[in-house]
Amino acid sequence: MTTKITTVLGIDPGLDRTGWAVLARDARSVLSLTACGLIHTQAGQELPARLDYIFRQLQQILQTYAPQQVAMEQNFFLKRAVTMANTVMTRGVILLACEQAQKQITFYPPKRVKMMLCGTGAADKKQVQRMVQLTLNLNKPPQPDDVADAVAIAVCHLKTAPLNNMINVKTAFLEKLKAAREQQIKKIVK
Repeated sequence: MTTKITTVLGIDPGLDRTGWAVLARDARSVLSLTACGLIHTQAGQELPARLDYIFRQLQQILQTYAPQQVAMEQNFFLKRAVTMANTVMTRGVILLACEQAQKQITFYPPKRVKMMLCGTGAADKKQVQRMVQLTLNLNKPPQPDDVADAVAIAVCHLKTAPLNNMINVKTAFLEKLKAAREQQIKKIVK
């Protein structure tokens, strides 16, 4: 019997602090935390140096852990334009690193991650950390918040991706079936 393990890299992007976590799901759907951490850049550094550091660190994580899938938080900004611009640039280097590693990224809105993990889209940081701890049977919640968020994103992906894949396969099949029926109707009409 072969043991099928699915691995995912969860990412919570930010210029100052980018949280990351690698999780695995075994054939019995048991989730486990393989590794997690924080890519931290210094505020006094020039922007290109900070982005380069994030890029190189993420390349190293992708190479070291070779996750099969990547999941990243989909950001919504209601605050400062500078924060938004920096996070967008950070997301850009993350996308580039994943593209170079030939990893497709699935994006999850924060409310969806919170809803799946905590049962409410309005869960606070402490609730998310506690549910991550309980879900993965950890001795203590992951710290800091950015790392806990990355773990939560990966958990969300591992729990929802199989269903999403089945839905996508079914939708593709139904589209092909519809096209085949239309072709038959065209032949009959002629």
